[in-house]
Amino acid sequence: MKFGVVTFPGSNCDHDMIDSLRNDLGQEVIELWHKDKDLSKFSKEDCIVLPGGFSYGDYLRCGAIARFSPMMQSVIEFANKGGRVIGICNGFQILCEAGLLPGVLLQNGDQQFVCKNIFLKSENTVAAMTKDVTGRPLMIPVAHGEGRYYADDATLEGLFANNQVLFRYCDEFGNIVDAANPNGAMRNIAGICNSTRNVFGMMPHPERATSSVLGNTDGQLIFQSLINNNN
Repeated sequence: MKFGVVTFPGSNCDHDMIDSLRNDLGQEVIELWHKDKDLSKFSKEDCIVLPGGFSYGDYLRCGAIARFSPMMQSVIEFANKGGRVIGICNGFQILCEAGLLPGVLLQNGDQQFVCKNIFLKSENTVAAMTKDVTGRPLMIPVAHGEGRYYADDATLEGLFANNQVLFRYCDEFGNIVDAANPNGAMRNIAGICNSTRNVFGMMPHPERATSSVLGNTDGQLIFQSLINNNN
């Protein structure tokens, strides 16, 4: 399985992602530039990653300009043909702006940037990214100012009914409570996927939790689930 990691102007988690996938998880990684368009090296069993950061300075809205980059036109086409795409933090915002995922990421409820370890949990036994980690709380860092997931009631009901909710914020014991929600996201949503479950977005940073040197490898479990369920 190959991973392509896209760098936009203002990306600052691209090398974290590359290092995590290449050195901690032993995967083949190809670095991609936002002005390029060529994804011919990738099949739909591979995965394109949109990393965190502040693409194009977060002007207009987070991810609003990146959505129109040449590479994103190819990523959209790749996803619509069934290819796997992951957006982390700013990458999640870009996926929502591009219409590949429903909803939007708004300014945190307390209007403060949050940077800390949080806990999240998956109850989704269908999506490749969560199949192997369901039911257990994982400690994953967050670092964002606009991570409050919002969607209208009908969209939210559809996400839960169709197993599109990937992760929800929880406490260390796995309880999904308001006190564990770092940004005011609706229903504690930390990550979602599209209806065909090949496009994944999440605000927390699993690539920052894949090294024993950093004292946390919970993020490896998320990526490994995706790799293990590559079909």
